[in-house]
Amino acid sequence: MSNMKHVSWLDKVGNTAQVGGIETSVVDNGAGKGSRIAWINTGTGLRYKVVIDRGMDIVDAFYNQHSLAWLSHGGVMSPEAYAQTGLDWLKTFSGGLMTTCGLTHVGGPEEDEFGKRGLHDQVSNIPATIESIIQPDPAQDRMEMSISGVIRQTRVFGNRLDLRRKISGSLGSAVIKVEDEIINAGNESTPHMLLYHLNFGWPLIDEGTKLLWNGTCKSRGGEMDNQLFGENKDFKTCKPPLKEHSGTGEACGFVDVKADKDGIVHCGVHNEKLDLALVIRFKKDQMPWLTNWQHWGRKEYVTALEPGTHPPIGQSAARKEKSLIFLEPGESKKYDLEFEVLDNPKSIKEFISTIA
Repeated sequence: MSNMKHVSWLDKVGNTAQVGGIETSVVDNGAGKGSRIAWINTGTGLRYKVVIDRGMDIVDAFYNQHSLAWLSHGGVMSPEAYAQTGLDWLKTFSGGLMTTCGLTHVGGPEEDEFGKRGLHDQVSNIPATIESIIQPDPAQDRMEMSISGVIRQTRVFGNRLDLRRKISGSLGSAVIKVEDEIINAGNESTPHMLLYHLNFGWPLIDEGTKLLWNGTCKSRGGEMDNQLFGENKDFKTCKPPLKEHSGTGEACGFVDVKADKDGIVHCGVHNEKLDLALVIRFKKDQMPWLTNWQHWGRKEYVTALEPGTHPPIGQSAARKEKSLIFLEPGESKKYDLEFEVLDNPKSIKEFISTIA
């Protein structure tokens, strides 16, 4: 149904929700009780859940019967506004197709003369203020739909960064577009780091699924990192569950990705057994780094591709290497991220050749 032409069915559908659109609701049970969500159905088999109260991140995502995203044991959980220290972030980490990390720090817990910072900062624990929901209206020749909002990361006597987010797509197109703008709405120069934690799980991720990118990958440097990302290791083929990845076992590689002639980075995953690929696109000048997280734990089986301004090295290390971004009062930066699902062998082949 990609690029669906609505002329043939326009007189057969009285309610566009029969085809797709945006439906908002509230979780009424479990650890996420009270959280506002938006289910978005593209009419192609691609449907996904935006959790409005978790920074408008995307958790569940499906293509037909196949889950694309990895969900943590907790799944959708209510935000923890004060999960700002140590590893508290992990307590409410939903996994999901997209969890935003930042806006001033990405990486592990740390403390220096500039302050104390918890894992991956605060933004994914902040509810959004929704400013608009635009539904598709085929009768008016409008197939586009979007949800837009603002997430404010701020405190009195501190920094204020506004994340203005728009998530959009079109009926008949298996594409998700994320347009973000980070604005320093405060009165002081503010550090800025951003990383999109894109988490993929079974059945898209399975033994033999291929991770696709073009660039130079280096191990994060730990012992377990080196075991998977060491020289002459096939770290682009997904592994079976590994005993050594039980508990905190994990590995991470930092990729200096290459862009095409237009400055666009193409990467993603391909499951040949399912004839299914998930494509990710972003602009190299906006996000020069891609991090690959691999955690092949039993019952916690996940890999992530993470575009960002930095790999998750932390604000302190970024400051020392002079790569830390500073936004002056009134200054802003824009970020564009796109997902596309492919299930056509010809399109998948073209995508793989683009990477090569």
